[in-house]
This record gives sequence, structure tokens and C-alpha cells, in this order.
Amino acid sequence: MWETGMQNGNWVRLYSSTSTEFYRMSRFRALLQASINATKRALVWNAEDLVPPSEKYIFNFNSKEELKRWHLYSDSEYGGLSSASLEIKESGNGSSGTGVFSGNLSLDVSESSRWNITRSGFCGMRSKKFDGFIDLDGYDALALKLKGDGRSYISTIYTENWVNSPGQQEDNSWQAFVFVPKDNWYIAKIPLARYLPTWRGNVIDANLEMNPSRVVGMSLSVNAEGGIPDARSGPGDFQVEIDWIKALRMQ
Repeated sequence: MWETGMQNGNWVRLYSSTSTEFYRMSRFRALLQASINATKRALVWNAEDLVPPSEKYIFNFNSKEELKRWHLYSDSEYGGLSSASLEIKESGNGSSGTGVFSGNLSLDVSESSRWNITRSGFCGMRSKKFDGFIDLDGYDALALKLKGDGRSYISTIYTENWVNSPGQQEDNSWQAFVFVPKDNWYIAKIPLARYLPTWRGNVIDANLEMNPSRVVGMSLSVNAEGGIPDARSGPGDFQVEIDWIKALRMQ
């Protein structure tokens, strides 16, 4: 750094090592502070990016295209006489449609059945397997917007097989009851912790934990018997209207 000074009675330009060192230190501090500020901005951005949104649509029953993502099942596959259908109900007022899962539950079994079944009276709608997995690890509840008939339904989450033995090819299933009030829209919020591990409809008596990052499908089903106390039960018609299914982050 050059400065003006007196030497041998004359004004001359003198080189100052102290000023140069001060300049270097000032520049270093400026670079250090810029680096710190950039790191802070990066950390804040990454933290926000890691937090999922408060809700995530999984299914939206607003068009007939949605029906291609589901298939129906019932006791009729094993000789039962129950039946089910899944349709899109057009709103007629310009808004999007809704899904209607309906049918009839029967406790009877066909005389020609080759299956030795011990119970009948169930129907369900199950999503086709996702292309890969749905990651719900950042969420703690499943929400379903429903309008029903006062029956108790069963919400099922299917995850990649990691609980059963390696030779067991079935997906792990986790189930929770959901009561659907009659004639009024209702948003059922089911904590993921309330889903119990099941195998072929029976609760597994073991301390198991769902892996929400490896969800492969979902279903909604109804049984003629069992369910939540005071809910409508028994054979006969059933109908539930479905608007959407979402994952929620409630905490």
C-alpha cells in the first residue's frame, strides 16, 4: 500500500506494510462474512425444502380417469353373493365429480361354490399398485372426505413386504375402522399410528411398526358384520361417496 510521507526533507510516496496487511485482513473478513451469509441462506433453504407440505393428495375422485386406478373385489370371488360397483357421480353444477362405491352385502354362499369359505358379506375397492412407492414418511395421518350410509368401513394401507417372511409374497396390510355418517359430508382423519397390522383380515398380535415411506396401495372395504359399535351393520345395500384421499401433517 502506498502512502505520502517526508523523507530527506522531501514529500515522497512510501510503501506501508501495515496498511497492506490491514487491506488484506479487511478483504479476508469480507470474504469470510460473504461465505457465512451464503451458508446461512443455503441452510435455511434446505431446511424448508426438507419439510413436506401440510397435505398431499393421493387420490382425487373428480373424473372417470380415476376409475382406472382401482379394481373391485368381493366375496363373490370365493362363492359369496355380494356385489359392488365404483362409478363417478357428475355434480351437474359445474364442479368436479365424486366417486360412488356401492353394492349389496350378502351372507349367503352359492351352492355351486368350490371354495370352503367360513364367512361372506364383504366388498372392497383397492387401488392398483403405484408406479414405485408413495412416500408418506413426513405425514402422520390419512384423511378421507366421505358421505355415506351410517356404516363402518375399513381403510387399508398396503406397504412393501418387510414384516412377513421372505417367502410371503403378499404386501403388508395396515387397517383402521372409519365410521361414515349418513347423508352428510365428513372428513375422517385417521392417525397412521392407529392403523394395525393385519393378515387376511385378522390383526397380527405383535409389536410392529408401519414403514410409511414404502406405501404401494390403499383400499376401502365394508363388512356386513363387525365394525364400530352403534354403526349400521348386517346384510343389505351399502353406499359411500368419496371426494378425495389425502395425507396430512398434523404436527
